[in-house]
Amino acid sequence: MAIPLKYNVRNLRARLITTVVTALSISLTVAVFIVLMALAHGLQNAFRSTGHPHNLIVLRQNAGTETNSTISPQAFQIIKYLEGVALDDQGAPLASAEAMLVINLPRLHTTERSNVLIRGLSAASFALHPQARLIAGRWFTPGSRDIVVSQRIAQRFQRMAMGETLRFGKGEWRVVGLFEAGGTAYDSEIWADVNQVKDDYGRQVFSSVYVQAVDAAQMEPLARRIRDDQRLKLDVKSETQYYAEQTGVGQVIQIYAIFIGVVMAVGSVFAAMNAMYGAVASRFREIGVLRVLGFSQRSILVSFAIEALVLALIGGVIGCLLALPVHGLATGTTNFQTFSEVTFTFRVTPTLLLWGMAFAGLIGVWSGVLPALRAARRPVLEALRSLEG
Repeated sequence: MAIPLKYNVRNLRARLITTVVTALSISLTVAVFIVLMALAHGLQNAFRSTGHPHNLIVLRQNAGTETNSTISPQAFQIIKYLEGVALDDQGAPLASAEAMLVINLPRLHTTERSNVLIRGLSAASFALHPQARLIAGRWFTPGSRDIVVSQRIAQRFQRMAMGETLRFGKGEWRVVGLFEAGGTAYDSEIWADVNQVKDDYGRQVFSSVYVQAVDAAQMEPLARRIRDDQRLKLDVKSETQYYAEQTGVGQVIQIYAIFIGVVMAVGSVFAAMNAMYGAVASRFREIGVLRVLGFSQRSILVSFAIEALVLALIGGVIGCLLALPVHGLATGTTNFQTFSEVTFTFRVTPTLLLWGMAFAGLIGVWSGVLPALRAARRPVLEALRSLEG
């Protein structure tokens, strides 16, 4: 015979202060866990959502990232006319040679500085990066010292407003526009004319080549033609794969989130276990009554375990509600692949909330087992003596 659930609810209400304190302890643990996981998820999403499904990115062999790569203008001319390269409406190849550089800029409202990526683009680049959308001003004029800044970068660094000037390379550059790129990695960049960027830094080569295949079926054959061409000696991968491989920082944060969550969970388990042991100690007579009424040890064990689980789940719900406001908040960290600023938003997803509730349930199970065993193993004679007292 099972003990009714309303018995557990009544006892939680009877010990209201203890219930609230324990639930808040669990809720803070769950909230921190969800927030840190949302941080990692947001960073990983920024990279994994970047790229056109038919785009290939060409780099120097073993370069790893665009900032470490060099590609000659001659190699670019060979790549853009290979079989399988898509054409635009005017019949020109959808291929763009780009330059990637890192500059150090002062952050907004602080004396700290951080590295930011400058991407030099050609006229063909905009068709290859369709995620980018101009939201203020205009795009840069080819051959000019104009720059167009990601809105998120403008919100984090000094002198990024429309009409402001930045000094890097050989002189000053003027901010003529702001863009946003749908939460992708391009939201962490500043864009300018590729030839002007190269000239300012005395570079004769490009960093990478973006090329679009005619369709998905042509991607691998086109990539193979580039890899196998002995004149080029270049590496190539899909744009989506390239950015997905840069999620190492997110994985580190995810491991950190799990570690911090476990450490805090241990404290929450002890808090909940203490509350449950207190409940057992104060309810010896009730346990005696339950045994006299015919409830088995198993029923009492299950009842106290359910009570601990309900307490933990209450804390889990509160923790999820505490974590929800961080969804969509913008932040940034260092991409250790390029050693530059990468901006992204916290992403609290339904899956993360379910993980948070599961985490709370696990805390409840851990904290409820030993007190429940103590209650269930209480001998009938001892329970009857407690009734006499």
